[in-house]
Amino acid sequence: MIERFFLKEHFNFDKVELEFERGLVVFTGPSGAGKSLLLSSILALFGYKNVEAKVSEALINIDIPLEEYGLEPDEDIVIRALKKEKVRYFINDQSISKKSIQKIFSSYVHYLSQKDTSFFASENILAMLDETIDAEEFHTLKSSYTRVYQEFGQKQRELQALRQKQNNIEEQKEFLRFEIEKISSIDPKPGEYEELLQIKKDLSKKEKIAQLLQQAEQIFEHEGSVDELLGLLEKDSGFFTAAMDELRDIIYSESARLQELEDIDIEQTLNRIEQLSGLIRKYGSIEEALLKLQEKKDELATIENIEYELLHLEKEIEQLQEKTLQLARELSSWRQCEAQKVLQKINAYAKSLKLPQVQLEFERGALGSSGFDRAVVRLAGVEFDKISSGEYNRLRLGFMAAMQSHKGYRGVLILDEIDANISGEESMAVARILKELAKEFQIFAISHQAQLASVADQHFLVRKAPEASVIPLEGEKRIKEIARIISGEKITNEAIEFAKKMLKESG
Repeated sequence: MIERFFLKEHFNFDKVELEFERGLVVFTGPSGAGKSLLLSSILALFGYKNVEAKVSEALINIDIPLEEYGLEPDEDIVIRALKKEKVRYFINDQSISKKSIQKIFSSYVHYLSQKDTSFFASENILAMLDETIDAEEFHTLKSSYTRVYQEFGQKQRELQALRQKQNNIEEQKEFLRFEIEKISSIDPKPGEYEELLQIKKDLSKKEKIAQLLQQAEQIFEHEGSVDELLGLLEKDSGFFTAAMDELRDIIYSESARLQELEDIDIEQTLNRIEQLSGLIRKYGSIEEALLKLQEKKDELATIENIEYELLHLEKEIEQLQEKTLQLARELSSWRQCEAQKVLQKINAYAKSLKLPQVQLEFERGALGSSGFDRAVVRLAGVEFDKISSGEYNRLRLGFMAAMQSHKGYRGVLILDEIDANISGEESMAVARILKELAKEFQIFAISHQAQLASVADQHFLVRKAPEASVIPLEGEKRIKEIARIISGEKITNEAIEFAKKMLKESG
């Protein structure tokens, strides 16, 4: 629940500080006093509206795993919004985005505006109906359906992609064969490019090396003289012999290498280097070109095998579709059975809300995430989008009351002038149902009717500017405000007595 709300430097309110209790919280006051602005400021902290105050804050008592959103857990949760050049949100002094605020509190703070027609959308009605089914077998069935439906959808997407690929298959084949031939015709080998570059380098120095080798070989003509000299000097000649042997090996090796170079076609070598350079420029390296070649070959093999894949995938989808349909039939059977029970409750509430008979019917639609059921709500045969705003609000309350799960406290419910455009008798029926819903929700509502104000667990008066303020009402002050709602600004004794009677009966 929201335990405390603080507002500062709002264009309508200088400062507001309120403490709330669990139950039904009602705001009343003259038209234009700022009731909707106050409610909007509360909604703004949860991302439903724009922040208009420089400072707004709420203390919330709720068990939310903040660590899942990268926030430090705490016993209490404080949401704060600061508006300067831009709006910044904080949870327990930790900065957070508006989008994250909405995500964190979407299943905790529920806002029902008069303009919101999504309540009776088929998927919403199905979700509420499913929640009322207290059978583990049904929820296991629903989980199985979700898993199979998702797999069915994934296979359909794969089939669509495969068919799109099939449309351009000949063009793709031609392109892949061209790419494969371009690399295969060159037939590159790992390390070949570096080896050819070395040959090119050696060829450029071949004549110079040959000339120097010829001159260097003359050193061996004096090898005996040096060896004899070292002997006469009684010096160890081992180092000289070893050096000469090593030099002889080098000269022999390089002479053989020069002989090999003689057999190399220079023009052919340069052409080969140019071919390999082209591959390197395109693919980065010979190794990458060879990897790309294999990829193209694999892709071509896949495409050439596409007819088999299509047949296999189509058969798999056919089996999944049948399985999905079977699970959808079972879901529909459960829902239609449950709907009969719930509809009895809905019509009981509809009667007390002065509404005609409600119909809840199922039409067969396309397979979707909830099955193939399409829930249709009608009031005396008229679909919900064609009824009056007063009927819409009462019908919505009837559904909420009938479908409440009785699983304990369910969060905060914020209503926008729920009893607008209805008579006093209808307003009392709305008030009673809201009082019942307040066992499961902390409800915030604006009212222009005495009936709802009289059953509130907390009643606040919103005053007009220039002394705009929000005042908790009790005792005589509350009686006086309810009397004002009944008789207008000129409060009569009869209105005061009637207000006392209403409060006594609601208590």
